[in-house]
Amino acid sequence: MGLAFALTAAGAVLGGPHEVPATPAAAGALVLGADPGHGVRALQARLKAQPEDAGAWAALGTAYVEEARGGGDPSRYPQAAEAFARSLRLRPDGNADALAGRAALAAARHDFPAALRDADRALAVNPYSEHGLAVRIDALVELGRYPAALDAARRADARRPGIPVFTRLAYVRELRGDTEEARRVLELARNSASSRADIAYTATALGRLAWSQGDYDEALRQCGQALKAEPDHLEARECRARALTGKGQLAAAVAEFEEIVDRSPLPGRLVALGELYEASGSPGPARRQYEVLGTWAGLARAGGVNPDLDTALAAADHGDRAEALRAARAEWQRRRTVHTEDALAWALHRAGRSEEALPHARAATATGYRDASFLYHRGMIERAAGERAAARSSLSRALALNPAFSPLGAREARRALDGLEAT
Repeated sequence: MGLAFALTAAGAVLGGPHEVPATPAAAGALVLGADPGHGVRALQARLKAQPEDAGAWAALGTAYVEEARGGGDPSRYPQAAEAFARSLRLRPDGNADALAGRAALAAARHDFPAALRDADRALAVNPYSEHGLAVRIDALVELGRYPAALDAARRADARRPGIPVFTRLAYVRELRGDTEEARRVLELARNSASSRADIAYTATALGRLAWSQGDYDEALRQCGQALKAEPDHLEARECRARALTGKGQLAAAVAEFEEIVDRSPLPGRLVALGELYEASGSPGPARRQYEVLGTWAGLARAGGVNPDLDTALAAADHGDRAEALRAARAEWQRRRTVHTEDALAWALHRAGRSEEALPHARAATATGYRDASFLYHRGMIERAAGERAAARSSLSRALALNPAFSPLGAREARRALDGLEAT
């Protein structure tokens, strides 16, 4: 999955075949520090004393978005929307901070056309707005406009180089299959980091990239560095849990995920913990994690979030397959990305329509993006469609790339591959 993962209250979640890209794109995340709740309280106190401070209202809205993102609580989004509206009422012209913040909110709610519009409006006011530049890249990525996203990242790097732009440039490179360049850019970002938050953020991104390529020792090393900088960094802890899974330390991974999910029950984390329970022979606790996912989706909708992509893959494997197909098709009709192609392919396959799924599975891997879950999905679909040689190739590549991409998916991939090689 993506590099700067877990940056969205809508569940930017990485690692398994049920997860959404962990990109800044799905989030509009702006790397605001370790304790957005503290920032919210400080800004609320300031505004109580100075209620006409347009800049403080914009900052409060951004802090609400980040607090929702970190805690997995979409109920903060309506409060963020009101804060940005207050800021723009107080300063309707020249208010780049409120426009960029509103763009980030739209991205967090998965309204990427609106995110792009507001990012462009922010940049029309301030062409050097770091938040505006970052969210513009995010929106283009999530709309599937990858060449435009790369061009936007290059322009942003020339105009306002820094960690938010570096991490997005790395992710665009990763989507195009250039993981070595993505790693190089992330290393530049880490080497330029000075604050504890930025060190943790960039080291975690490097750890997640290492995990996605099957280098679990390197993932543990990088995420260990992140946790030295910020001992309770949830994304770094998730990275560590996934790397521990890769090394076969399931009990330790379960314990880590249980603590993470208790504080931030995002969809990918719920699915990862559920699958770890299943792999450990505990179907009851696994089922409860999948049930919580439905509750989260309801809360997300109440907060103005479109959760279709977040829930489609999980529902295809662990819920209502008809609903999974509805959600995946709806999201694919809204935007064409590698992730919506993959989600629709898998939902069609799980609904028994593998031949219809196959073009979408191939489209999901057409950019060169190296994701083991995409290859697993493609291989299983090819097998069901009778393309045995292609299925062997795709499944072998998935397991060679990241042998523990999913506790259950990896197991199914090995079984399918054994069956193909035995006949």
